[in-house]
Amino acid sequence: MKAIVVREFGSPEVLKLEDVPDPSPGPRQVLVRVKAVGVNPVDTYIRSGMYARKPTLPYTPGTDIAGVVERVGPEVAGIGTGDRVYAHGVAAGHGGSAELTVCEQPQVHALPPRLSFPQGAAIGVPYGTAWRALFMRAHARPGEAVLVHGGSGGVGVACIQIARAHGLRVIATAGTDQGLALVREQGAHDVLNHRQAGYLDQLLPMTAGQGVDVVLEMLANVNLDRDLDVIAPRARVVVIGSRGRVEIDARKTMGKDGAILGMTLFNASAEELHEIHAGIGAGLENGTLAPVVGREFPLAEAARAHAAVMEPGAFGKIVLIP
Repeated sequence: MKAIVVREFGSPEVLKLEDVPDPSPGPRQVLVRVKAVGVNPVDTYIRSGMYARKPTLPYTPGTDIAGVVERVGPEVAGIGTGDRVYAHGVAAGHGGSAELTVCEQPQVHALPPRLSFPQGAAIGVPYGTAWRALFMRAHARPGEAVLVHGGSGGVGVACIQIARAHGLRVIATAGTDQGLALVREQGAHDVLNHRQAGYLDQLLPMTAGQGVDVVLEMLANVNLDRDLDVIAPRARVVVIGSRGRVEIDARKTMGKDGAILGMTLFNASAEELHEIHAGIGAGLENGTLAPVVGREFPLAEAARAHAAVMEPGAFGKIVLIP
């Protein structure tokens, strides 16, 4: 089969398309014929060698896939050959950027017929991150106001859809006309252009001077200190992404009992992941959740996809098609 193989950490050019042996599933594993694989910013950090968790070289990147079950191990129940599935995660020693991959059974979930395979590949990290940030870190509640900072990317779209479906007041930012239109379409009650000077000055009037109860922050090194100017009493700021150091005035949190919370999906327990995907699955089935795919690249152009996912002006999810 064809697969992307990384033999050294570095720039996107280290992503090479190679012929490798077909994998086989173990007793409790599922072999999936991959129809689409999601590209996440964390994939680029790992590939560069700068991430805290480094895979053993050589490796095949990609953990968010969608496809059709090719074969299952003898101890697998409830999943059969021919099933349409998405997976968040792959078995150790395997990768999603390939024509075939192996997943552990708990990583595999049903993909509703209403969703395409590229949409299925846009679920795992973005929607899992959004769910964990909103409900397991921020403990968001219906009626609260949430600021989704960077709402036009894969995680941002997921945050908007999930928050709106659970009764939160959603304010989202984007940096292009296309991105602003997207976050409106996805259900944001109010939209701000984060490339305009002083754009957060508009937020307090939107909330009757109270500020927001939850901030979902995708670029903390740029925005965190300014976020603290627009939080409500007892607000929670969840840091989902950051690309450098940041200086804040901690006094801004004191008078409001504000909290800054870090988060990574890697820290989710098996029990949390089960809860997350049960909730996501219900939204996928009833139509309140629908991933947006911005760009598709053939598997051979994985390097272009890794470069594109880090460019400004995000619009939905980037996926590779084997």
